[in-house]
Amino acid sequence: MRSRTSIIQAPFRSLTKGLSSLQSGTERTAQLAGNLKEVLSKEQTHSDFKPDSVSTSPRVWGGGVDAVITAITGVVVVFFGGIAYVSWYKADVLDKIEEAFAPGYDPVLELMSYPSQSGEFDEDGVRNYALSTWQVKRKEQAIVDSIMQGKEAGHYFLFLGPNGSGKTTMIVDGMRKVNADGVTICDAHPDLEVFRLRLGKALNYEYNEDSQTGLFQRRDPREGGPRLDIERAMNKLEKVAIRRARKRGRPIVLVINDIHLFNNDDDGRLLLQQLQQRAENWAESGIGTMVFCSDDFWPYSVMRQIANRMQIFSVKDLEPVEAFQALRKLRQESIGKADIESDEILAKAAKTSVLRVLTLHLAGGRLSHLNRLARSRDIKNTLQNLKNNEKSWLLSNFGLIPNCDDDVEEEAKWASCTWLLLREFVRHRAEMEEKQAQSYISGGKPSVDHVPAPRIPYYECRRIMTRGDFLARLDQMNIISIDVHHQVQLDSMLTLEAAREVVSQSDFEPMLQAVLARVDELESLGRTRELTFKDLKSSDRVQLVIDKTGQPDRNTSRMVQSP
Repeated sequence: MRSRTSIIQAPFRSLTKGLSSLQSGTERTAQLAGNLKEVLSKEQTHSDFKPDSVSTSPRVWGGGVDAVITAITGVVVVFFGGIAYVSWYKADVLDKIEEAFAPGYDPVLELMSYPSQSGEFDEDGVRNYALSTWQVKRKEQAIVDSIMQGKEAGHYFLFLGPNGSGKTTMIVDGMRKVNADGVTICDAHPDLEVFRLRLGKALNYEYNEDSQTGLFQRRDPREGGPRLDIERAMNKLEKVAIRRARKRGRPIVLVINDIHLFNNDDDGRLLLQQLQQRAENWAESGIGTMVFCSDDFWPYSVMRQIANRMQIFSVKDLEPVEAFQALRKLRQESIGKADIESDEILAKAAKTSVLRVLTLHLAGGRLSHLNRLARSRDIKNTLQNLKNNEKSWLLSNFGLIPNCDDDVEEEAKWASCTWLLLREFVRHRAEMEEKQAQSYISGGKPSVDHVPAPRIPYYECRRIMTRGDFLARLDQMNIISIDVHHQVQLDSMLTLEAAREVVSQSDFEPMLQAVLARVDELESLGRTRELTFKDLKSSDRVQLVIDKTGQPDRNTSRMVQSP
């Protein structure tokens, strides 16, 4: 009973204790409030006995003046601080851009300095030899080196050539020789926002995204779009080019690689002309040299319209002797001199890579194909894979469908026109080989040591295909290549050999003629109109008149009786 009573009394005691402490706290609060009232009353009494001559207005106005002075001082500090920050930031931006052209580190050179050490796998899962660090020296390398050294002021350059011919390799090699001093490179991209970022990375320019000018209510510079940002970057670069030209006495070099990746539309063409205008101005003043590289022909047709100081170089496949020497050197660097094959085997492999010839010389050389052959453990298998891949590419994109549906009429036109052009290239090649064979049989010396790749003028290709707009698509798909002289040839000898195998098949010509006939039939159906007469009775007749001369003729009348 006692324990139960003690259990009940314990919380009651704590509650009583808490209430007593709360009451004491309330009393203390009331006491403090009373003391505060006494102090305020005394202060009020003291203020009531002040003389009338003493006014409180000066005290009030003195506080307002202090506030105004403080506000003005803060505004002045912020204003001049903002001016100082903006001036410092603009100078810092120019210094950063100038650092992008300083000798030393360059992202492109760093990437190219680390080739594959273990080799890659081929289509059969066999590991190839490691990539050789030796670079093939093209005859255009001397020109590129002179450009990278800043000795070609007063011009800007356009390098045209098929994919894999070695344009970028020459430029990177030239940059490496000067340690990227005064040179930077930027890769193009179809998306202008991506190209904007790549250009900013190449120039070490952040497009004011790292600034704090938003504190001063400045407008966001991103509101104008990517092309306006690119124009701002070129303005900054122009100031740096002028400053650096005064210091070093030579122009800076800006390389825009793969400009064919720009969209061939209004935005892409306007951007290309925007960059070209800068190139023209810088070349005229000698403060900068711009270099453009393209795999396709359409950028040249756009830039040619306002070109004044532009120089164009067509980068083609290697000559026969150069191709053989390059393959031999690359093979030695990959597998060693002791294990290298004989010259006859390499010559045969090189012939197949540049494809069919009737002499022991080579017909040309694509660097990308030669590099792949040099690293291969089985050259014959690699050659067959290259040929099969190219043939599959042609058939997958331009395969003929004799009895095609009317919904794919445009695709049928595209395939038939393409094979008309490919067939013409194969015929030209056969005629050239036949002429050279006859020269050897007759005992005379042929006009050339090897059979060159067949070429057809651009205007003649338009007549062969009957659709001139298809040539640009073929160039974009790396089926043909067009040089600055408007001479059209197949992109590589590999493409020519693949087309020859398809054209030489027995069912190719009938299939092509069937597709052409089907296209004509579909076009005729598209031009045919059906007339339907309604509300005719069994005895009614409709008279049709076919008049091709414009003169009425009773003999052309036809009576159609309703059933």
